[in-house]
Amino acid sequence: MHTFNVEQFRTQFPLLKNKLNHSDLIYFDNAATTQKPQCVIDKYQTYYQESNANVHRASHQLSAASTAKFEKARMSVKQFINAQHLEEIIWTKGTTESINLLANSLGDLVLDAGDEIILTQSEHHANIVPWQIVAEKKLAVIKVAPLTKTGLIDVQALKSLITPKTKIISFAHISNVIGKVNPINSIVQLCKRHNIVSIIDGAQAIAHEKVDVQALECDFYLFSAHKMYGPTGVGVLYGKREYLNKMPPYQGGGEMIAKVSFAQTSYNVLPFKFEAGTPNIAGIVAFVSAIDFITNFDINEIIAYENKLLSYCYEKLQAIKAISFLVEEAPSIPLFSFVIENNHNHDVASFLDAHNIAIRAGHHCAMPLMEYLQVNGCIRVALSAYNTFDEVDQLIKVLSQLLSQEENSKAMNTTNTSSLSQDKTSVVDNKTDIDDQWVINKFSNLKGWDSRHREIMMLGKNHIRLERDLLTHDNLIEGCESKAWITFSKSNDIFQFQGDSDAKVIRGLLTITLAAYNGQTAEDILSFDIDTYFTKLGLIQHLSPSRANGLLAIVNRIKEIAEQ
Repeated sequence: MHTFNVEQFRTQFPLLKNKLNHSDLIYFDNAATTQKPQCVIDKYQTYYQESNANVHRASHQLSAASTAKFEKARMSVKQFINAQHLEEIIWTKGTTESINLLANSLGDLVLDAGDEIILTQSEHHANIVPWQIVAEKKLAVIKVAPLTKTGLIDVQALKSLITPKTKIISFAHISNVIGKVNPINSIVQLCKRHNIVSIIDGAQAIAHEKVDVQALECDFYLFSAHKMYGPTGVGVLYGKREYLNKMPPYQGGGEMIAKVSFAQTSYNVLPFKFEAGTPNIAGIVAFVSAIDFITNFDINEIIAYENKLLSYCYEKLQAIKAISFLVEEAPSIPLFSFVIENNHNHDVASFLDAHNIAIRAGHHCAMPLMEYLQVNGCIRVALSAYNTFDEVDQLIKVLSQLLSQEENSKAMNTTNTSSLSQDKTSVVDNKTDIDDQWVINKFSNLKGWDSRHREIMMLGKNHIRLERDLLTHDNLIEGCESKAWITFSKSNDIFQFQGDSDAKVIRGLLTITLAAYNGQTAEDILSFDIDTYFTKLGLIQHLSPSRANGLLAIVNRIKEIAEQ
């Protein structure tokens, strides 16, 4: 077992050595997925080079070797979470598929019309939507337990929701937004007393907590490999054998059968009954390397380091007066969710991205939680054991720069240093004198993403806003995570568009987009090559998927209008 040292630990992750725009990448999006150590990457590649064959189904040596590696991985997971029986470990694609499996298979087993499922306000969409689907199918009822002021599941309130009709309680070990360890032991014991099935979503906990499913006594525990330094597309469903044996299969196909005839089919034994089709063999085999990588260190030392990092980052963020955390008190793991006064979450994420700091902004697949907390979304900074105090300092430094950007922007305008908006007074006026070629010429003189980002934000700052009475549902653009609206007028077959958004970065992108479409006919709009336009501007490759999808939604809406 190795003594934990963060610098040595970091060297195992090749992506962290990458440079972006000649400076270091700071990766603080670990709640979404963690980076992979070299041993995991190597094992994945080596499997395909040396052992690739389907498992369980052939008599040749290569298949036997592949099957042995595949089943060794199952044993590694059993030992890692201290399951009692090997057949209690079911392979899935991830936590999401595990929950869908339970909603369908367990739901069929235990739910009747009028029965109840209890969820909580802090659940990920993956622990809400599958239950809604099965509840509609089975005519069951979903109840929602509230949270305390500190963001934990309110056990007393949950207790008051339980009736003889309550069959399932499904909840997160740690919320992917709040980052606090829920009182899972109390909830599991409550379930046991009332003969209720307990399901724990462990996606956020598995990389930060020691998990012992026998000590927890839960009925099901679910997690994903990719959140604990393993490959994507690999998940684990742990379930007590007594339930798994009774549950019907989730999917039909190869491997999950004992005998098939057109008259009748019988199903395979556990765990294969729930593993239809060819699995992600390479990913599962590589997952062993992730488990070995973690267990080669003293987990208590890793947790101790993360706690120090947590305290340091929380103290630094608390010192910024403009920051408001979503709930009271520090999180249990280094995952921080907050909003910044007078700054849209996507503008903050965009600004940090321009400085090579990767964080997450939005609703984090927890829209009911955002509504419950009365926010439109938040910024999430999620650290892992390979992050450093220096990286936290850089985050604080850049956030401080962001908070002074209004003063900097005013100074830039006064001194006339550089900005698209200073070259033509009507650049943000959405008029026809600003066309696509003019924008291309201006952006062609900019070097690097940081300078392009500054120009976009300046355009967004100076973008002429729509009147409030135009910010209606009819003008809202569907598919843009930041709220955005478009209005138009048409005269002599010529279109004029105006747009607005609650995010400055989207307003800047609106200015650039409308420059290409304003003053054009429907035929011109529909024939315009917008992809080439954004490629020439050097923008599209730098935009996050949410902003790129937002741009696509804006363009699609303009085309819909032109086609009317």
